[in-house]
Amino acid sequence: MWNKEQMCQQAAKQLKNGYYVNLGIGIPTLVANYVPAGVEVTLQSENGMLGIGPFPLKNQVDADLINAGKQTITQLPRSSFFDSATSFGMIRGGHIDLAILGALQVSQAGDLANWMVPGKMVKGMGGAMDLVAGVKKVLVIMEHNSKDGGAKLVRECTLPLTGKNVVHQVITELGEFTIDAGGLTLIALAPEVSVEEIRAKTEAEFKVAV
Repeated sequence: MWNKEQMCQQAAKQLKNGYYVNLGIGIPTLVANYVPAGVEVTLQSENGMLGIGPFPLKNQVDADLINAGKQTITQLPRSSFFDSATSFGMIRGGHIDLAILGALQVSQAGDLANWMVPGKMVKGMGGAMDLVAGVKKVLVIMEHNSKDGGAKLVRECTLPLTGKNVVHQVITELGEFTIDAGGLTLIALAPEVSVEEIRAKTEAEFKVAV
């Protein structure tokens, strides 16, 4: 299986020269450490920063410099800072090429649930709904199953939706999937993982192209 770092390395293959990219809270923030050599992308944080560098070493930590998940980050020579209204103007205006997000559930049609579990404390939905409505492509990185073993790739989401038909690609520790009008397709297997294992751990129906 892929570990979290390997999942992010797999996701980083989707980064293209000139892309503006938003990294969601959790595992997706690690993608900042794996931008491929020779690829120039600009990472955007909805709390008001354009141009996020890798996570800092201990001697580089600046407690005032954080991403949307309140993790300390580094800046680049080209970094810029602005208010949240400007940040969401970028997102809602369609200027972000790719959002890499976490998820609680993704349906085989590309529906996304990633902002709340009913009955549990919710801090707020953050920028999730704006991101999935405004960006050009949504890639989800998540664990394949919940802590209780339940499927997270499902036929239909049972948790409150963030958006309908918004996810284009999913990466879990078991494999990589694309989602289009034809449904969910498995396009890559993690090492020592079989299609049969993925079928056993997945509620959603999917085609195989590996």
